[in-house]
Amino acid sequence: MQHPVISARGAARFVRLLAAALLGAALLAGAQAEPAPLKVGVSTTPQIDALKIAAKEAKAKGLDVKIIEFTDWNTPNAALANKDIDVNYFQHVPFLENAKQQRGYNFVSIAPGTIMKIGLYSKKVKGFSELKDGATVAIANDPVNGGRGLLLLQRAGLVTLKPGVDYRATTHDIVSNPKHLKIVALEASQLARALDDVDLAQGYPSFIKLAGTTDPNSALLFDGTENKNYALQWVVRPESVNDARIRKFIAIYQQSPAVRKALDNAFGSLYAIAW
Repeated sequence: MQHPVISARGAARFVRLLAAALLGAALLAGAQAEPAPLKVGVSTTPQIDALKIAAKEAKAKGLDVKIIEFTDWNTPNAALANKDIDVNYFQHVPFLENAKQQRGYNFVSIAPGTIMKIGLYSKKVKGFSELKDGATVAIANDPVNGGRGLLLLQRAGLVTLKPGVDYRATTHDIVSNPKHLKIVALEASQLARALDDVDLAQGYPSFIKLAGTTDPNSALLFDGTENKNYALQWVVRPESVNDARIRKFIAIYQQSPAVRKALDNAFGSLYAIAW
């Protein structure tokens, strides 16, 4: 049996083609081996500047992080459940527990973040005594933050709730409303823009600052930052609890002086750290 004879020119061409194929395969393998960025989901907030600073510092340490911003408080959890993001950072423990109960999410909180104050704001009165009978008051429409607003109304002496109720309070728990306040429930992120239309509103300084509707420091009454239940949480799926990338990014966020400076610039005395 005769073997085919390959000319020197043909052999050289074959070697070049083989080398090109091997190089292409190596480049493809390298591209496939390139790790995907860590995707962090957040809601729209002035806090995003601090997160971007942390992401920049992470990049310098070899960790690629992508901050993904959502405009509502439902999508960050849906995105986490769908594996569109790796971790989210926008909700406190009561909100998380309610979401797990209502939507069946299997999520885990792995670290606390900042605690944000909320307040009662008005552009129409300078004190609670000036509220007229039948005044309109806006609170958050989700089961957790609405209850937090009602507790603040009780602290202001405007309503009385059933004894023993907590952040899960609803308007059905009001047992006394001497000014006959008309309480309306709105999306939490929209409360800041409602200040022109209502007499009093539960407000989140971060949203008020974004909306520019009034001075975030001008609340007639603030709740405190001492209750760590209201600290924002880093939330993941169970399989990501020990993800080294997530842990590394959280550590950068918590330990960076530049991040702390950005938080101070954004919120001043309206926040505290919970770690």
